[in-house]
Amino acid sequence: MSHDATDNLHTHPKHHHDARGFVRAVEHASEERGLRLTPLRKEVLELIAAAHKPVKAYDLLDQLREKHGNAAPPTVYRALDFLLENGFIHKLESINAFVSCHHPAEAHQVPFLICDTCSSAQEVCDERVAELIEAQARVLGFRPQAQTLEVHGTCKHCSKA
Repeated sequence: MSHDATDNLHTHPKHHHDARGFVRAVEHASEERGLRLTPLRKEVLELIAAAHKPVKAYDLLDQLREKHGNAAPPTVYRALDFLLENGFIHKLESINAFVSCHHPAEAHQVPFLICDTCSSAQEVCDERVAELIEAQARVLGFRPQAQTLEVHGTCKHCSKA
């Protein structure tokens, strides 16, 4: 009996792939946690969710300026910091860009598959990856503070092109 790698990936019941559903989930999580999702924070979140691929802070700033004219970098970075700190978005360190989190209601560490051709990023929702890294760290006597695992390559769609 053959298994392919996707057999081991866990589908998460609270994934949010549509932008509106994702924003509603973040609003709900914010309310439950007593967090203040200000109009600007929500707008930055909506821009990230609507992008459907990683977006850089200055691209967000340009989009906000189209609407508000006077948006400044610190404003965007404060909104991004809030969204990151509360687990609503992820920062892809290797490309310095942001993506929405597939399950914003819970804290987690996830690796990403980043396509170098189309710039898409896929969140790998398999807790075994993070658990394996944590276990190896313990064996080595290492106490991790955070995990950032980003795998670069070519996505399925671009491989066919």
